[in-house]
Amino acid sequence: MKHFILISFVLLLFASCKEENMEKIKVFVKENDLPVEDGSNVEINYTDSGYVKARVFAPVLQRYENEIKSQTKMPKGITVYFYGKGKKINSYLKAKYAIRDSRLRVMTARNDVIVVNVNGDTLKTEELIWDESTNKISTQKFVSVKQTDRIIYSDGLETNTDFSNYKFFNIKGVLSLKQ
Repeated sequence: MKHFILISFVLLLFASCKEENMEKIKVFVKENDLPVEDGSNVEINYTDSGYVKARVFAPVLQRYENEIKSQTKMPKGITVYFYGKGKKINSYLKAKYAIRDSRLRVMTARNDVIVVNVNGDTLKTEELIWDESTNKISTQKFVSVKQTDRIIYSDGLETNTDFSNYKFFNIKGVLSLKQ
């Protein structure tokens, strides 16, 4: 009986909505603005020929899909571990926000982005783009790379995902850490 009363109340509520109010509601909440998937504490494994290439961890994941775009947003940040041969972690990436374009296979990490390799070299920037098809990480934004003996500042960088071979663009300065 309780269920019948509840269902009747909901039906009366919808029946009382005027046609123009329903149109306002449709305009306010567009179907394309809602995620088709929503998850928490998500782990994604990227593999190539049966080998783990990368593992992505996100506290919140929202996937959007329509005719125009196919995106996955990670609004609470990400941690990505990049693997080499033998399941060995070569580097990791952390950021406070990320968005991935599934069609282009490109992920953009933003806000306090940090990449660290096995040698301890540390990259810091505000935006970094990971192209999954080329296995390259790049940015046109200001970066600092701290190595054991120096810090390099530049307006852009391109590197492989293990952050072992990098190329700087428009170097702004080099600070020696030797004493």
